[in-house]
Amino acid sequence: MRCLIAALVLVFAAWHPAMAQSDAQFRNWLETQVWPDAQKQGVSRATFNQALAGITPDRKLPDLGQPGQAPKVNWQSEFSAPGRYLSENNVAPLVSIGRAQMKQWASVLDQVEKRYGVPKEIVVAIWGRESAFGRAAIPKSAIRTLATQAYAGSRRDLFYPELIAALKILQGDHIPLSEMKSSIAGALGQPQFLPSKYLVYAVDFDGDGRRDIWKSVPDTLASIANYLKQHGWQSGRHWGHEARVPDGVHCAVEGPDKTYTLNDFQKAGSTGVDGSALPGAGSDSRYLMMPAGRLGPAFIVSKNFYVLKEYNESDLYALFVGHVSDRLRGGGNIVGKWNTVAGFKRGDVRAMQERLVAQGYDVGGADGLVGFKTRTAIGLWQGKNGMTPTCFPDAKLIGAIR
Repeated sequence: MRCLIAALVLVFAAWHPAMAQSDAQFRNWLETQVWPDAQKQGVSRATFNQALAGITPDRKLPDLGQPGQAPKVNWQSEFSAPGRYLSENNVAPLVSIGRAQMKQWASVLDQVEKRYGVPKEIVVAIWGRESAFGRAAIPKSAIRTLATQAYAGSRRDLFYPELIAALKILQGDHIPLSEMKSSIAGALGQPQFLPSKYLVYAVDFDGDGRRDIWKSVPDTLASIANYLKQHGWQSGRHWGHEARVPDGVHCAVEGPDKTYTLNDFQKAGSTGVDGSALPGAGSDSRYLMMPAGRLGPAFIVSKNFYVLKEYNESDLYALFVGHVSDRLRGGGNIVGKWNTVAGFKRGDVRAMQERLVAQGYDVGGADGLVGFKTRTAIGLWQGKNGMTPTCFPDAKLIGAIR
């Protein structure tokens, strides 16, 4: 035991000076780079000193390394099929609690919907997804988190301007330093806005003179609605509907860059999932969305679906929010079945994407994730090679794409 303690003491003695040197470099970076840039953005010396006095890097944060390094990705992780994200275990609790929240905040939600034109169910669904209706722990100091990520994170270019934006929030006296809490990714408050988004989209809806998205539910709900409105939410138009899409509609026509009218889909034989006509005017713009290609449910969506993606750049996120909002209105479960897709890793998907790129296909980036561009590329490759297009990978297909 004494030998072990002695060894630990020696390790600490060797490690501690290095840490001290690192902290000194961090302080020098704050003074020589952050301060001049913050000053140019209107941050006073008093605000800068108050926010950063005695601050040290938070070494418990993920994805730390040297500035400019690529994000750390576990390419050996099992590929996660879309159906898991939209499982009833994830959806049902938000629907149950969300209904209670809608009753509690009914008056505020009615006012928010009237002012911004965004359905209250959509607002509540995002609120629930982002912070469990304000119940999720938001434990981190936003300034320390952003400073650490801007200095030593793998996405320095993202976090550096967010650190300056956070200092501007303090300069504007929107919220005390002690209350400016964030997630480990620097997202603020109940709507989980990055600081730059807070400066543009946060709203003082309760009229107390502060845009308090940490403690004020009215400010939180209005800020979410304002964000969507400013990103183009079309009032009176639904986000989309689950649909029956016949095999004659190629799954590779999916995506926001392929606009069709509702009439186009109806003439091709697409209907609501119950066989009824899809709602809307025949000339309305619509888009095909198949998050698992032909291996899962299909949806015919409006531009509002892609406004939801502006909140979080993920098809599954937008679908999750839309589906929860429908359930809050009294709608039912997704009817289509999600096929089980397993037996390969995220790195296998990346390798497949790289092979598709080499053949001239646009996959939207070889990141091991299956976005709509990758799904489209898969479908086009399958059609070219005499296969029935599914627009989604499985272990056999990954091996076949060479």
